[in-house]
Amino acid sequence: MSTGIRNLDNAIQTTNIWLRDLDRIMGWDDRAKSYAALRTVLHALRDELMLEEAVDLAAQLPMILRGMYYEGWMPSKTPRRERNLEAFLQRVAKNYMQSPDFGDEIDASWLCSCVFTLLSQYVSSGEIDDVKSMLTGDLQGLWPEESEEIRDFGSIEDDSDTMFW
Repeated sequence: MSTGIRNLDNAIQTTNIWLRDLDRIMGWDDRAKSYAALRTVLHALRDELMLEEAVDLAAQLPMILRGMYYEGWMPSKTPRRERNLEAFLQRVAKNYMQSPDFGDEIDASWLCSCVFTLLSQYVSSGEIDDVKSMLTGDLQGLWPEESEEIRDFGSIEDDSDTMFW
């Protein structure tokens, strides 16, 4: 069902494409779980970044995901003081397990790597480099290597299950 508002319909469709692609990366078939994973990792990543870089990253997210990204953000409290891989992964695991209906134990490192792979697919390489430069070395290691092939997960034209109206 269309909203009748072209920009909003496009935003919904683009969000569904991102979630479909994250499902494929993770080997899941559950967009609700993929949304929870994406939300959890993006919030943790956002809180590691300086204000300007967090905003620059958000500018490359689809409209609906951008709104989710900013949800609950307290810019005056970022970047977090405790900035290390262990603390980051603990926040991701804790927040993912608090997501409604998804309290399963999850490998937070794997979850982050999957989301970072998705971001590498859609966000410009220059922006990814800027984001990574603000992270500690061990946290940078969760991102796919530049030489790693980022799979093409398709486009709007080749996947009719993307549209929900």
